[in-house]
Amino acid sequence: MNTFQKNESKETLFSPVSIEEVPHRPPSPPKKPSTKICGSNYPLSIAFIVVNEFCERFSYYGMKAVLTLYFLYFLHWNEDTSTSIYHAFSSLCYFTPILGAAIADSWLGKFKTIVYLSLVYVLGHVIKSLGALPILGGQVVHTVLSLVGLSLIALGTGGIKPCVAAFGGDQFEEKHAEERSRYFSVFYLAINAGSLISTFITPMLRGDVQCFGEDCYALAFGVPGLLMVIALVVFAMGSKMYNKPPPEGNIVAQVLKCIWFAISNRFKNRSGDIPKRQHWLDWAAEKYPKQLIMDVKALTRVLFLYIPLPMFWALLDQQGSRWTLQATRMNRNLLILFIMVLQVLNPLLVLIFIPLFDLVIYRLVSKCGINFSSLRKMAVGMILACLAFAVAAAVEIKINEMAPAQPGSQEVFLQVLNLADDEMKVTMLGNENNSLLIESIKSFQKTPHYSKLYLKTKSQDFHFHLKYHNLSVYTEHSVQEQNWYSLFIREDGNSISSMMVKDTESKTTNGMTAVRFVNTLHKDVNISLSTDISLNVGEDYGVSAYRIVQRGEYPAVHCRTEDENFSLNLGLLEFGAAYLFVITNSTNQGLQAWKIEDIPANKMSIAWQLPQYALVTAAEVMFSVTGLEFSYSQAPSSMKSVLQAAWLLTVAVGNIIVLVVAQFSGLVQWAEFILFSCLLLVVCLIFSIMGYNYVPVKTEDMQGPADKQIPHIQGNMINLETKKTML
Repeated sequence: MNTFQKNESKETLFSPVSIEEVPHRPPSPPKKPSTKICGSNYPLSIAFIVVNEFCERFSYYGMKAVLTLYFLYFLHWNEDTSTSIYHAFSSLCYFTPILGAAIADSWLGKFKTIVYLSLVYVLGHVIKSLGALPILGGQVVHTVLSLVGLSLIALGTGGIKPCVAAFGGDQFEEKHAEERSRYFSVFYLAINAGSLISTFITPMLRGDVQCFGEDCYALAFGVPGLLMVIALVVFAMGSKMYNKPPPEGNIVAQVLKCIWFAISNRFKNRSGDIPKRQHWLDWAAEKYPKQLIMDVKALTRVLFLYIPLPMFWALLDQQGSRWTLQATRMNRNLLILFIMVLQVLNPLLVLIFIPLFDLVIYRLVSKCGINFSSLRKMAVGMILACLAFAVAAAVEIKINEMAPAQPGSQEVFLQVLNLADDEMKVTMLGNENNSLLIESIKSFQKTPHYSKLYLKTKSQDFHFHLKYHNLSVYTEHSVQEQNWYSLFIREDGNSISSMMVKDTESKTTNGMTAVRFVNTLHKDVNISLSTDISLNVGEDYGVSAYRIVQRGEYPAVHCRTEDENFSLNLGLLEFGAAYLFVITNSTNQGLQAWKIEDIPANKMSIAWQLPQYALVTAAEVMFSVTGLEFSYSQAPSSMKSVLQAAWLLTVAVGNIIVLVVAQFSGLVQWAEFILFSCLLLVVCLIFSIMGYNYVPVKTEDMQGPADKQIPHIQGNMINLETKKTML
């Protein structure tokens, strides 16, 4: 009888495993001493990495700054298509990091991955710039080149994104963890500096430079491409200084196989007679080395913490969408330089806040004896984002209070404008309130406000009685619910008449300045509002459509008829207002324009948005910068890029959350802001509980002795040593 069978332990059963299941992992070479910056503990090599990141971010954000305009005005896509392609491109840029991380950690290593994918990045810019040349092909060629270029750019920028941050962290020795933490702050500074400068420069390259008689999109895309070439050259220049950890095999496949084997092995051994193990991944010990299992444990612990994080990005990324739309309904006189490119405000504040937090706030907190760990910083960042959206909701409510009232179902708003030479009485027949206006309307006077009229159906005919001197005229006009109308009353020889004109479809101009004209002359008038905006108004009370113009003073607008030229003083045109100008020929004053404000200008200053921007930027600094460093420090050495890619993937999921809520919530804007704020507050509570129970990974736990990293090999068999095993 075999005595070994009597003493066989039920705690751990081992079976022979082929060496092919776990590829041989070469030991990492010792880090060579690196040149330091000015005698500090910062490696000189990180200077090349930071400059590379600055140029790459300049390239990316500079291209995106004019991308929507390119879709609208060069490719002539509609707004819906342009918006969809823009967000699809942005989302793809945050999904491709997974591919780049897998290539870096499993095949090429971070350095070669950055170099090769940067070449793909440059190629994408070249193709994108060629697609913006008007002389190169037609609409189909431009569209194909643009989509191919954008796809290559998304692969390039997304593929190198997780590698650059992790590669910079690789340059530090473990004993310099504090300096490495500061590096991630500098790295984030480089990102926002590149974004800040590019969003100023590339729109000017597009609008101020003409190519083939049009806006120069080819130059606006070509300069970011040149910056990407510079980024690649600078990065390659530091090649001999870098510490380049080699790739450690197909680590993604190993992790997935290890997890699957642990789950399946636990399922097979679910009998109550088999002792439980400390961790569910310990069920992979029969097949995989201890060091790999420890690495996977560290990875899954961090990935579990990542589950609530997309909600933060769902709030942060609304600066470029919901908050921008909010700004369009505010008065922007005080911050006109910021609003020219609204996204400049956030990176500008980031550049201010990062040194403020690192050098002042965090040090003061530390001196107070408070352990401000990475997870606590991230939780505080979430709370600040909640407050930012609460402030945004309050601002939105105030904007709505100042906005014009909106007609409801079976309602219309009507104003009356008297263009006759004398006062007039207007009465609406068949209504409970028989008299539309109690007092007569004087010549060239509008009603003091819109009158709300109630309809019996969705559309209805209104009958009016006009009394002018000894004349009495009855007229009829049709209206439809939920619209604004202007009733023009004019003198027609010895008689009077009226015409009903629908005002703007919605009683808002989306923050722009809109104008339209009524021509009382007996000849057509051509009006030149700017070098590229002109309109023609027909004779004898012709009414033009609304045209969007820039906000500002218009003291002398050039006008032309068939036999004379003249100018009109339109005065100051404000943000958010819609104006009606009636062109008249007065005997005493000559040709002039009677100015009527159909829609009042935005009254609430955009300065009220500064608190919410300051709060959300502080939240970003505490959450994003800290999260980058946390992801690197807690990742096993073989999975640095993979975990950085997973961090970036949370951004993509956050954008999807925004799209889902925006499409299906059906809430008014202020209520949607409150919803996001409350959701993040709940998520913050969950994250805080998860963070309280999280045990940080120590360096010695991730880097075990060499004999534990590489299992002892006998022929084609792996001998796994473990305690509590009786043979």
